[in-house]
Amino acid sequence: MSQTQDRPVSKQSARQLARRAALGAQSKMREQRVQREKRLSARGIEVMVALGERDEMVRRCEQRAGEALHQMTAVEGLGLDEAIQWCGQGLSRREAARLCALARDEVSSSRTASDASAD
Repeated sequence: MSQTQDRPVSKQSARQLARRAALGAQSKMREQRVQREKRLSARGIEVMVALGERDEMVRRCEQRAGEALHQMTAVEGLGLDEAIQWCGQGLSRREAARLCALARDEVSSSRTASDASAD
């Protein structure tokens, strides 16, 4: 064996080696934590974008349903209960009234917007 292998590592050298090893491990852990946080942040954004898209799609579908109910009641002259019967089961009076109100609100807000642009 060579003399360097036979010689015991000094206390100070051993501490320095241990410190470097610990600092290296901590640095690796910090980097892994940063990467994980980036992944989690991206997933959180993905969730919120998907929910926003879903909400917009639901809004558009409800708008179409409300417009159709409005046509049945205001244009065709049906009462709300009769319009609900034409829709089949699964539509409550409360939901139908909400959809009609949604359609009315949309019509009045679009009229307000077109009136404001005409000025």
